[in-house]
Amino acid sequence: MLAAAAEQLAQSPGVTVTHSSPVYETPAAEAAAGQRDFLNAVLRIETTLPPDALLSRAHEIEHGLGRRRTIPGGPRPVDIDLLLYGSLVRRASDPILPHPRMHHRLFVLRPLHDIDPAVRHPVTNQSIDNLLAGLPSAGHLKRVMDAGWHLVNHATSPG
Repeated sequence: MLAAAAEQLAQSPGVTVTHSSPVYETPAAEAAAGQRDFLNAVLRIETTLPPDALLSRAHEIEHGLGRRRTIPGGPRPVDIDLLLYGSLVRRASDPILPHPRMHHRLFVLRPLHDIDPAVRHPVTNQSIDNLLAGLPSAGHLKRVMDAGWHLVNHATSPG
């Protein structure tokens, strides 16, 4: 599902995927008990789309891949979040930027660090290293796929 979402995002007008983090498996966070573990990754993109149009495109991709936003924290085949949009800080409307909970989530910060450890949180101005160091040590990430996974379908496609 991650590869399909990344491929659809990459095929969107005005969007170029430039980097992908490794994929990490984590216990379902903030979700109903009994859900399967989640797969998490971060993509770096270049885009000409404004943040609201990019979020709208992400929601279209989620919907096309079977996500229905009926139960908060409920099961979902795919969840695409907009974490950062350069150094833009936006609080008045969706998408809120940077993502309001990203600095509390190991499953976001670890793959973000893998792509670019020099990134700084636009509100706190903290490095990703500092944010990671401030998290409780009780977190579990299992690396299940190397960076570049989003290119696998393109490399093996006929033609």
